[in-house]
Amino acid sequence: MPETGFLTKLNMPYEQAIEKVTSALKNEGFGVLTNIDVKDTMKKKLDVDFRKYAILGACNPPLAHKALSARPEVGLLLPCNVIIYEEGAQTIVNIINPQAMTGFIQDPALDEVAQEAETRLKRVSAALQN
Repeated sequence: MPETGFLTKLNMPYEQAIEKVTSALKNEGFGVLTNIDVKDTMKKKLDVDFRKYAILGACNPPLAHKALSARPEVGLLLPCNVIIYEEGAQTIVNIINPQAMTGFIQDPALDEVAQEAETRLKRVSAALQN
C-alpha cells in the first residue's frame, strides 16, 4: 500500500512556507485552486482558536484532464490536497500521494496519471527540503 502523503518539516514561518509550497507546486505544473484557512474558518464558524493551518487544493490541468477523461468520478478525489500547519517552531507540509487515492477507483487507465502526479509531487516535497 502506498504512503498516504509526502511529509516535510520546515524550519521557517508558516507564511513563508505557504509561499515556498505554492512556488514549488507551480514549478511542477500545479496551480492552487483553493486555499482553505482552517484557523480562520474555526474562528468564524465555532468561535474557537486553532493553530495556523491551511488546506491547499493543487491541480495540474493536463493530468486532471487525462484522469477526468478516463473516469469522470475521479473528480471526487480532485484536487490534490496539501496541508500546511504550525507545529511548535516548525511548519509541517504534507502532500497527498495520488497513488494512495487510486485505491478508491480501480482502473488501469488512471495508473499512468497517478504515477506522473506522484513523481511531480515527490519532486515538490524534495524541493521544499532544499
